Amino acid sequence: MEKVADCIHIQTIRAYGYTGALPEEQTLGQWFEVDLTLWLDLSEAGRSDRLQDTLNYCDIIEIVQNIVQTSRLTLLERLATLIAEAVLAFHPVEQVRVQMIKPAAPIPGFDGRLVIDITRRQGEEANDRPSGNRS
Repeated sequence: MEKVADCIHIQTIRAYGYTGALPEEQTLGQWFEVDLTLWLDLSEAGRSDRLQDTLNYCDIIEIVQNIVQTSRLTLLERLATLIAEAVLAFHPVEQVRVQMIKPAAPIPGFDGRLVIDITRRQGEEANDRPSGNRS
């Protein structure tokens, strides 16, 4: 498949959800943020200036918020993967990058943000991706 250079970036999709390893995270919940990069061919929309020739990103935002709000998971990695799979179900998205952000992780002495960053392609299975070194 030829790689498409066109992208839509959707940043800081906020939703309150219940994903986390601690029981309190799954009971009390917390805010999450999601940044997306969607690769798709935007050439027809660029020529036509018609909404039907591009992606309705309002639908994408709604689906991401719904997944974050309704999922009860342990790992951010799983939440990011569910979002990637849902976004890839939209034609004509060919590839998606999901940055799943936990702005206030409940880690003592840590005031930073946690970010899980995954990229998935249309038709790619998990076992098709190269495995990286784990350290």
